Amino acid sequence: MSTPPVHLASAHTRGIPATTTAPRGAASDTGTGGLTASGPVMAGTGWRIATQCNVYCLSPSQQYTVTFPTQALKDRYVPYLTAAVAQLVTAGVKLAIGGIETPDYSTVPPRGHLQYGEAYRPIGTPGYSQGLPCWNTADNSVWGGYVLIDSEYWDGTWTLTETKRKNILVHELCHALGLDHCNSDMNNDGKIDAYETVKDATGVTPLMTSPNGGYQDARAGTLTPYDLAGIRQLLANATALGVA
Repeated sequence: MSTPPVHLASAHTRGIPATTTAPRGAASDTGTGGLTASGPVMAGTGWRIATQCNVYCLSPSQQYTVTFPTQALKDRYVPYLTAAVAQLVTAGVKLAIGGIETPDYSTVPPRGHLQYGEAYRPIGTPGYSQGLPCWNTADNSVWGGYVLIDSEYWDGTWTLTETKRKNILVHELCHALGLDHCNSDMNNDGKIDAYETVKDATGVTPLMTSPNGGYQDARAGTLTPYDLAGIRQLLANATALGVA
């Protein structure tokens, strides 16, 4: 794997628009050599793929593994991720909870690794966390990614309900897997506002809504049908693009 020259675009839990830097890519000896096939779909009702990060698909054969910098953080985060990981596996993502490894934020993670961490105000703004997909330059699939959770959620300096905490931990995982914020101009006024997105018949918004979406009941911390549709399309795009 070659070391990329630049960083990738950021996708954040709270607020529109996200502050971004340039994309980060990782080179591979396998793949299609770029976008060579037609047929991928990048957005739909209640979901959007993070094409600004050069992500077009999830490899259906790649093993993706969530890792943590310390055992203490693994113990803290795993209960928030377990149900969503099971949903993603059912949807077709080869995803597992892994062990402990030290992230190196100066380069891409090992292939397939989704590295969780914690930092005080990762983007310098109170209450913001960060989910970052890295893209495989050979085939535009998700290579791996980073998640940095704002430590303010745990130290008492940022008021956050347990429901929102559950949704945020999984929202950022979905960013690392290639989903973008799904907000759209629902009222046709020419702008996209915070919280402006599709709702189901019961008023539930997609988990990937910015700044906060998803179930607001016992189902918090799981993907809605909208989000799962986006994940399935990421996998379907791999077939359309000839990505193994």
